[in-house]
Amino acid sequence: MHQKAASMPNSKTLRIIFAGTPEFASTILDDIVKTNHNIVGVFCRPDRPKGRGQILTCCPVKESAINHKLNLYQPESLNNEAVTKQIRDLDVDVIVVVAYGQILPLEILNIPKYGCLNVHASLLPRWRGAAPIQRAILAGDNETGVGVMLMDEGLDTGKIMLEKKCIISDTDNSITLHDKLADLGSKAIIKTLSNINKVVPIPQNENGIKYAKKLLKQESWIDWNQSALNIHRKIRAFNPYPIAQTYAYSNKFEKRVLRIINANFIDKTYEEDPGTIVEFTKNKCIVAAFNGSIELKRVQLSGKKSVDIGDFNNAYQLIRLE
Repeated sequence: MHQKAASMPNSKTLRIIFAGTPEFASTILDDIVKTNHNIVGVFCRPDRPKGRGQILTCCPVKESAINHKLNLYQPESLNNEAVTKQIRDLDVDVIVVVAYGQILPLEILNIPKYGCLNVHASLLPRWRGAAPIQRAILAGDNETGVGVMLMDEGLDTGKIMLEKKCIISDTDNSITLHDKLADLGSKAIIKTLSNINKVVPIPQNENGIKYAKKLLKQESWIDWNQSALNIHRKIRAFNPYPIAQTYAYSNKFEKRVLRIINANFIDKTYEEDPGTIVEFTKNKCIVAAFNGSIELKRVQLSGKKSVDIGDFNNAYQLIRLE
């Protein structure tokens, strides 16, 4: 699918195709538009049904492309001679890829003068793959970053053009870290494009390879026998999706799913069994775990809206979690 822009772009430095889909990519697209480069086409995934009503919904990159009046392409697959011809006919200098969600075949990788550049949200070769932001938090990494990579046929195996590093704070969740890395990604790709004739790609170190597999919903269940630190990391990493969850028991119900959206790690260990509510006041609820405890801050009971713990405590008194 191709939608023609309303007006032709001005003559600029580099002719660029941008390929991406989620908000991480649209943030970077918005920033590239502000430069003196010529984005001659934007590729994103086709519209998909979303939500309970399965309403056909466009992705953030499509919204951005429409807002900027850019030529938009939404092919189901890139393994198509017609799509390859479209890309070749655009006569581009470089293709910028950010969380596109499709593998670029070798024939397309070889089309641009300067190749295809991927903005990846980790310090490669650590966390190659689909969920680098979440996996970095889950692993307890103190540092991450973004890399601009010259793409090859492998999964995030290309040579590195530029890296920017970022500290992961104890309070970062996937939302806050996403925003930090999107900002760094914009800065990194813009700098790379500005110096594309000067940058010397560096092969990745083959030591320390880690793969960031896609998040699975079944991973979101909390085991209160784990360390409080690991539980806290899960809560942070799984916000905004799929949200860490547990079974809850209270004075008003038995065994309902409780989603834990925000929480604090408490460096205090209680004698009670893991999952026991050890402190409960009007605005406080602390759960025992192994080697520490968890203070609930924002939760969502199944079938209800998410609320701060003070509002939740006004309605229910939790007894234990499992």
